[in-house]
Amino acid sequence: MEALVFDLKTKVLKHEKKHPMPEIVKDDDVIVKVAYSGVCGTDLHIMAGEFPARSDRPFTLGHEFSGVVHAAGPASAFRAGQKVVVDPNRPCNLCNHCRRSKYQFCSARANIGVWVDGGWAQYCVVSSLHVFLLPDSVSLAQGGLCEPYSCVSHGFDIISPITVGQKILICGAGIIGNLWITTLHHQGHRNITVSEMNTKRLEIVKNLQTGYRLVTPDVLEKEKNDVLYDVIIDCTGVGKVMEISFNYLNYGGKYVVFGCCPPTHQANINVFKIYEKELTIHGVKVNPFSFPNAIGWLSAMGDRYLNFDKLGVKVYALSDYQLAFNDLKAGVISKAMLKID
Repeated sequence: MEALVFDLKTKVLKHEKKHPMPEIVKDDDVIVKVAYSGVCGTDLHIMAGEFPARSDRPFTLGHEFSGVVHAAGPASAFRAGQKVVVDPNRPCNLCNHCRRSKYQFCSARANIGVWVDGGWAQYCVVSSLHVFLLPDSVSLAQGGLCEPYSCVSHGFDIISPITVGQKILICGAGIIGNLWITTLHHQGHRNITVSEMNTKRLEIVKNLQTGYRLVTPDVLEKEKNDVLYDVIIDCTGVGKVMEISFNYLNYGGKYVVFGCCPPTHQANINVFKIYEKELTIHGVKVNPFSFPNAIGWLSAMGDRYLNFDKLGVKVYALSDYQLAFNDLKAGVISKAMLKID
């Protein structure tokens, strides 16, 4: 089968046309014929050696994917031909974190596309525990966004309640920023500013037709003595951005660390301000048990919010992965989606 295979030791990604097909090993295994597989910022961090991943052998990346059941083991509840998405989290289910329903903290997690073979391939074998049916109202292309939306859903639950009318700042207008934009607009929030240094990405946000205020970071700095925000959601994953934007919080404000920073990033924060303003900092890590919510969101949001052109999502053949990476780095798209035939 066709696959993109990454070797962490050499930091080399190869396109293989004759990669071995996965096989059903356990009775509840499911082989998914992958349809759409997203390129996530975490994938780019892994390829740069900035994020921990499998290093003992080459493996296929890709933890955001939809597809169709190709084959299923005898103990599986799924059958061939069903339209599905895959939750990439593989917790141990034995540690205290897992048994307290906090598997995002499990140190033994073996996530699909990070520690085991993922969805940058024509076929991927996973346990039935990680497979979710897609309703007829959600296309396979839209299903390719389910994993990032499930992370946003987890973040939304953490910071709730946020009242319609509160002043919200979103830092970063890559795909995660855009998913937060669509989510908040769908929920009725209108008093939102989006900050992004890449003006090409701001042009993409205009296509979403939310009416939100779009600015570059220098505007925020000029306004810092006059304009403060009740909620700030960082989608950049850049420590310095967090250090600066933290100063824009209003009294009683919430700061959401959503963007995935490399472990080396640091941010200096004035602790007195946390005390004086009664500020709250929320970290958001992956998507524990939030796939059902995300599927519900996808079904409810529809083409108004999930249109690839409006979101800045571009579809590429698996063999065109380098072009996809180049477009991402240039900022001319918000997300690359690999369509796998």
